Amino acid sequence: MAITYTPEGAVSISYSILVSDPLSLGPSIEEAFGSHPKSLGIIVVRDLPPSYAAQRERLLKLASEFARLDEGAREKYADPASRYSFGWSHGKEIMNGKPDLLKGSYYANPVVETPTVPEEQRIAYPEYYGRNIWPAKDECGIRGFEEAFKDLGRFIFQVGCELAAACQPFALSHLSDSSMSLPKLISTSQTTKARLLHYFPPAPGTALPSDEPVDSWCGFHLDHSLLTGLCSAMFLEEVEGQEPRVIPSPSPASGLYIRARGGDLTKVSIPVDSLAFQTGEALELATGGKLRATPHCVRVGSSPNAGKISRETFALFMQPDVNQCLSESKTFGQFSKEVFDEHYKDIST
Repeated sequence: MAITYTPEGAVSISYSILVSDPLSLGPSIEEAFGSHPKSLGIIVVRDLPPSYAAQRERLLKLASEFARLDEGAREKYADPASRYSFGWSHGKEIMNGKPDLLKGSYYANPVVETPTVPEEQRIAYPEYYGRNIWPAKDECGIRGFEEAFKDLGRFIFQVGCELAAACQPFALSHLSDSSMSLPKLISTSQTTKARLLHYFPPAPGTALPSDEPVDSWCGFHLDHSLLTGLCSAMFLEEVEGQEPRVIPSPSPASGLYIRARGGDLTKVSIPVDSLAFQTGEALELATGGKLRATPHCVRVGSSPNAGKISRETFALFMQPDVNQCLSESKTFGQFSKEVFDEHYKDIST
């Protein structure tokens, strides 16, 4: 089967083929996730069911609505005890050495509402085994938030499990432990976590420099998942006296950037009716570095109305349970603690 690409060079596969003939996608998966210099570490799944587009639009508009609540209303749904890994988080994560004020996040596990793990494990890993925190049913402007979050999250999880099954033959040739099953690690895990993201507009009057950094909206980082599912971002423009309106990308420079295996920087646009999946650090550890995590960032991009434009998106992190060994010396739980310690240095649990 011929490998197909998006205009920017990301490997693209059809969802119908993923479901009907997953093993035929081996060459596409190797091209997307392999170690050759042009590999981007991301794959785009197109031809999704029509219901996906409505689910995406519904939730991403709610992300904007939630971010427009006053600070007191938003902070009711923050959870310091989980290092802000459930509910609302803004300005708590350390990126590029300083608190990240550029985006707000809402975290929840859309697949498992209440994890069934021993009490000592729940206490040891509140970042994963805490309870979901949902906005009150009568919170003005965001009714249906929980349902919309779960609907989209569970659909992406389903597609992710199907992709993991298609990836298993390729992954098996790289996994340090040949008994490890990528689809099983993902489908049976209770640590799945989704992140609904609102990128705040630059402050009014803020002039972006002519040499604006490529990571001006979100610094370069690696996900610590096995696989991460990503929606196409939605841009919303504030209109005085009206609800924000959906607009096209405000600038050719705006959006997601990925550093390819060979070091080249590539802007990747996810079509509105498609999903993308990229590799994370847990997979890199489980393969002894053979399948590397995907470095990525987000750029604001200069535009006349930049101070009125927000960016909304949704990411689903698919990862193993905390006691899963990724290497001879490290479990996913131990690795995760290192990541949280790095990004939440000054937060007491």
